[in-house]
Amino acid sequence: MFQVGEYIVYPMQGAGVIEAIEVKEVQGEKQQYYIINMLMNKMQIMIPISKVQKSRIRLVTDMTTLENVLYIFQHGLTDTTLSMKERYKINTEKLKTGNIQEGAEVVRDLMRINNNKSLNSSEKLMLESARKMFISELGLIRGITENQAIDLLSNKVG
Repeated sequence: MFQVGEYIVYPMQGAGVIEAIEVKEVQGEKQQYYIINMLMNKMQIMIPISKVQKSRIRLVTDMTTLENVLYIFQHGLTDTTLSMKERYKINTEKLKTGNIQEGAEVVRDLMRINNNKSLNSSEKLMLESARKMFISELGLIRGITENQAIDLLSNKVG
């Protein structure tokens, strides 16, 4: 169970902070909910505690793991042989896991491909969304602003 004040990552949504744990009645059923303020899009969401495991919410990654992820981000290989359709399917699955490394790989690969040729509209949206999610967690862990996190990623992709 998460505690009030902890920073979490919600797959496909980004980083947030648990503001409260409250009992709410929804459709005649009382349940405990996490009240989470999402940093990326400045919205508040409620997640039933009973559904947290299924939603793959996790604590924000630690600094050591982040440094490993950033190393792979910079030095990992990008598979340029995949078709756009295959790449989109694989990247969607990676983002759904909520795993920081898999999300970082999506950002890295799409940024690299975009540097060589223009992405189609669906991949541009995916890149922007994945980048915002990664940046929201990166900024929290490093204690840096969104712009500093963007600069850091731009300098590491090549």
